[in-house]
Amino acid sequence: MTPTVGELTRTFAKIGCLSFGGPAAQIALMHRVILDEKKWVSEPDYLRALSFCMLLPGPEAMQLATWIGWRLHGVKGGLIAGGLFVIPGALVVLGLSLIYAGFGQVPLIAALFTGVQAAVIAIVIEALIRVSKRALKSREAYLIAAAAFAALFLFKLPFPLVILAAATWGFLRTKAVAKDPAAPAPPAALARSLRAAAVWLVLWLAPLGVLVLLVPGRLAEIGIFFSKLAVLTFGGAYAVLAWMAQDVVEAKGWLTLPQMMDGLGLAETTPGPLILVNEFVGFMAAHQQGGWTMGLAGAGIALWMTFIPSFLFVFTGAPFIDRLTHMPRLSGALAAITAAVVGVIANLSLWFALHVLFASLPEVALGPLHLALPDPATLRLIPAAIALAAAYLLLKRHWPLLWVLALSAAASALAAVL
Repeated sequence: MTPTVGELTRTFAKIGCLSFGGPAAQIALMHRVILDEKKWVSEPDYLRALSFCMLLPGPEAMQLATWIGWRLHGVKGGLIAGGLFVIPGALVVLGLSLIYAGFGQVPLIAALFTGVQAAVIAIVIEALIRVSKRALKSREAYLIAAAAFAALFLFKLPFPLVILAAATWGFLRTKAVAKDPAAPAPPAALARSLRAAAVWLVLWLAPLGVLVLLVPGRLAEIGIFFSKLAVLTFGGAYAVLAWMAQDVVEAKGWLTLPQMMDGLGLAETTPGPLILVNEFVGFMAAHQQGGWTMGLAGAGIALWMTFIPSFLFVFTGAPFIDRLTHMPRLSGALAAITAAVVGVIANLSLWFALHVLFASLPEVALGPLHLALPDPATLRLIPAAIALAAAYLLLKRHWPLLWVLALSAAASALAAVL
């Protein structure tokens, strides 16, 4: 049964408001609503589309929503479903960003966010465990994960290089012949895909060109940065957060590390994809330099450059899903990237933990190695206690994430008052 555009709109407005809990929970929610309740899409088609979206850079749950809309009502349906999957969370993140910029330096509010930062350590560790169970199924996968961690944490190699190396290894290690090759797509599908690619490339890159030519400075830098990020976000938001955090904090100086972690905590509390943290980063990076109006522009640019490429990838590649998901070398590259993502998230976990829990982290260089060694005398006891409690509640007691974040913030505020 094909729904009307109105039914599609109402359904995805509801999904967009309820899509808490990260991509696994969001994909399960769409499965329950779209397949089990509405029966709008068949199970085999849904699974093939999910495999296709996992091959793409960007938020796979949002891309899957876009594909569902496209399958039911073409480009209009894709825009409705994908847009409504993002918009509720984007509005919430914008509101929280405005509040944070206005009141984040008030001592009590700052204490609340200290608790959030400590809880974020446990959240990222939980993500590491979850991804590890899915990705590490062979000795080779463990070796790829370890190599990715060492490359990032010990040798400070660029994140894109690590992902490219993993993809190349997986591609070359996989046999090229598919056991069950898919039928070629008709010529009309190729023509539609080329038109879609042309239109969405213009929509994505033309505003970037205008920014670079007419508005040089921070807004153009935000546009360029998030455009690069959009094509490198393989393996979920956590995979790219380490690179983004280290780049915007250490290289560019747009945010402090506490601000970056606060943004991640805020994004965790909202519906929609976790990559909405980009909106917070864009807002704060621009607000820092030009106030509220520039902050709003920075948030809008970050959103545009993050999500327009997802529409480009889905509308261009959707007619070829069967063929793409039957290409074993692409699957091999994706499997290697997924294994490398475990090492990437391990690097993120350790990097966050060291910077939140220790006040001093002198770096020691030993040839090509760069080691951040914490000074034990500078251990922050209250954040350490909150991080341990949050890890226990999340990993052992399986408390809801929102409750853990709220309790962590309250404990930190209480400690500050006392």
